[in-house]
Amino acid sequence: MALKKSTATAAKAPVKRQATVKKTATNTVPKDTLIENTAATILNESAENQTISLGDLQNLRSKKDLSDLLVSNNSNPKKLVDAIKYEEELEKLQIELVKLQRWVQEKGARIAILFEGRDAAGKGGTIRRFTEHLNPRAMRVVALPKPTEEERGQWYFQRYTRQLPNKGEIVFFDRSWYNRAVVEPVNGFCTTSQYNIFMQQVPELEHMLYEDGIIIIKFWFSIAKEEQLRRFSSRKANPLKQWKLSPVDMQAQDKWDIYTKYKETMFSKTHTSFSPWIIVKANNKQKARLESIRYVLSIIPYEGKDNTAVPLHPNPNIITRFHRNAASVD
Repeated sequence: MALKKSTATAAKAPVKRQATVKKTATNTVPKDTLIENTAATILNESAENQTISLGDLQNLRSKKDLSDLLVSNNSNPKKLVDAIKYEEELEKLQIELVKLQRWVQEKGARIAILFEGRDAAGKGGTIRRFTEHLNPRAMRVVALPKPTEEERGQWYFQRYTRQLPNKGEIVFFDRSWYNRAVVEPVNGFCTTSQYNIFMQQVPELEHMLYEDGIIIIKFWFSIAKEEQLRRFSSRKANPLKQWKLSPVDMQAQDKWDIYTKYKETMFSKTHTSFSPWIIVKANNKQKARLESIRYVLSIIPYEGKDNTAVPLHPNPNIITRFHRNAASVD
């Protein structure tokens, strides 16, 4: 399906998702919200040669209106249906996340969710879908820059332990202490000694956090080499996304195999029963977002979990637990 913003006004006023989820008595989302969210997804995910303006989408009042508009512009109705299904499923899962967060606050639980993976694997976009409707007072997103000179003289984990969740809080790590397991050794940002010490200490640290009651969820977003290249090319061509590209990103394709080597070593040495690695097949961004949210919901015993409008069992074709005897993952 091809969509195109036709006016300067459209460029200045992109469709945004609503700041809050409006619930009805049956925990459903108003149709206007669904249409707005679907329009946002279509505009964000569509390619060049777009033929439908933002104004066209804002004038829609029903799913049929949107379908008719796409058909009249020689677009692909199947992508419309997929977008609507995705938005419907996402809204229902986000309602469950709100319920989960309320339980975390009431019980004083502490949850740390780590998002790791190759560059352009979709970590940031998934975090945005997790946090979109959560109470910002009871959650944080941590995306630390490179360490300062002072931090380089500290115990490696020190700046990360400061970011651990407080009572009643969920913290989302957009990359974490596992930088030292893959990114740093691949790019020469740490010494062999520093790497070896990290690999020895990290299971011990995570066991202490587990014993203290912190729930740790470790995601690895896995994509194919060809898909990574496609996403890099898309970012390079899009002036609104060029900030996502860094010199390290540009070397990722050339260093693909060495990334794989360090990633597999990380899995084998840091996958434990109390802090396992969860692999997310992320070539399809939308499926990766939905199933990673579903996984978190499936393992937390929050109140109201039995009364849901959406399945909470993640798709085993998308979400898998690392096994040492399994084939290599990207």
